[in-house]
Amino acid sequence: MKIQFLGATREVTGSKHLITTDSGHTILLDCGMYQGKGMETDAANRDLGFDPASLDCVVLSHAHIDHSGLIPYIVKMGFKGDIYCTPATRDLCALMLADTAFIQEQDVRTYNKKIDKQHPHKEKGKTYKIEPLYNQNDVNRAMKQFVTYSYDRRFRLFDDVLLTFTNSGHMLGGAICSLEVYEESNVENQKSKVWKRVTYTGDVGRAHCHILPPPQLFPQCDYLICESTYGDKLHDEQMVTEEELLGVVEDTCVYRKGQLLIPSFSVGRTQEIVYVLNQLYNDGRLPHIPVYVDSPMSTNATQIFRMYPDELSEEVQDTLRFDPDPFGFNTLRYITDINESKALNHKDEPCIIISASGMLEAGRIKHHVANHISDPRCTILIVGYCEPSTLGARIQQPGLMWISIFGLDRRIKAQITKIEGFSGHGDYKEMIDYFTRSLAVEQVKQVFVVHGEETAAEAYKGHLEEAGFKQITIPHKGEEISL
Repeated sequence: MKIQFLGATREVTGSKHLITTDSGHTILLDCGMYQGKGMETDAANRDLGFDPASLDCVVLSHAHIDHSGLIPYIVKMGFKGDIYCTPATRDLCALMLADTAFIQEQDVRTYNKKIDKQHPHKEKGKTYKIEPLYNQNDVNRAMKQFVTYSYDRRFRLFDDVLLTFTNSGHMLGGAICSLEVYEESNVENQKSKVWKRVTYTGDVGRAHCHILPPPQLFPQCDYLICESTYGDKLHDEQMVTEEELLGVVEDTCVYRKGQLLIPSFSVGRTQEIVYVLNQLYNDGRLPHIPVYVDSPMSTNATQIFRMYPDELSEEVQDTLRFDPDPFGFNTLRYITDINESKALNHKDEPCIIISASGMLEAGRIKHHVANHISDPRCTILIVGYCEPSTLGARIQQPGLMWISIFGLDRRIKAQITKIEGFSGHGDYKEMIDYFTRSLAVEQVKQVFVVHGEETAAEAYKGHLEEAGFKQITIPHKGEEISL
């Protein structure tokens, strides 16, 4: 068996890992899109590193676009196999992939207009324009290839390959993927067939999360492929995060009479922030101000969360006993209409606006930030990881006074602050505690550290070694390793 690492190597986007078994089966672990650099990622996304038509199946850990976003593209390019995931992941993908197709069409249209202006006199037969990676028709075709299995159900991909999904606690439907591959082993020159156990973590959730259960223990493995997004960081405690959010709300909306803008991922992060605000509202602690979730995607994703109450945390289960909607309260309004969204830019009253995207690269939040970043009464609250090249990361640079948004330099007068505790990724201590509870460490033959910036991955390698793990590798893109 071989594993080739084709994405999310020494970075946190574009997850793709190709397994080729000795019997010739090809299994792709995730099929993520590179994100965070606008049109600069177009070439990286088109260069898959494998032939989609020759691929047997995809095993999908969860629905986030950096793990699922190229599925319609490989279908367009000839992939005809099954896509295995949990039911909630399938439902979220139907929503998120359609949205990604729409965003691509918008981005490509804008890019091509710019190119037309740069090349008014094009050479005959030469084009500078690009096409979207895929469209809605490709998404519709891809969704027909999804096959779903619930957690903790061992099932057969092929005669010699088994798969089990375990709840990863990272997002609704997120799964640890445990593969068992029956093939020849050569130990001390003695050849025999054995079950080789390979576990891919996808992304690992928090030990304590408001809306999702903690990651569940997964089966023993011989080889572990694990993420390292926060491999060099520790999070704040959950209650501190809740109090921090209330403090930012009071400072911005009560004392400074400004607007609190929260760039947030539509799926998972938005629902958790809304849930915390709902709890503060139920406790009578939330100031009486309007709260807007300005995102059609967030609105639709919240409906999917409501469909899976049994997969939510015990805290949410307890809340449901007296509150029929933990994602809604009287001063909260979900906005889908674009004109209503634009109207928010002209409101001068204190309020909270939660909107996508979480890294401030696109979406309605980018317009809200552009309109309010020069207002000293306002706060822009970052609640999750931002890839270094994104606007969400650049805006956090200490001492920064000006920043370009939509091609215009804008004076930064709003407060820029961050709360780490809402992250959907476990920190290094949480992840190592999770792994050491799930696994007999001495039985793990090799660990592959992926999905982390190089500094985080290197730091995490050190923490894993301290925990007793051996043979730890941080692969480079395209690197192929035999097991």
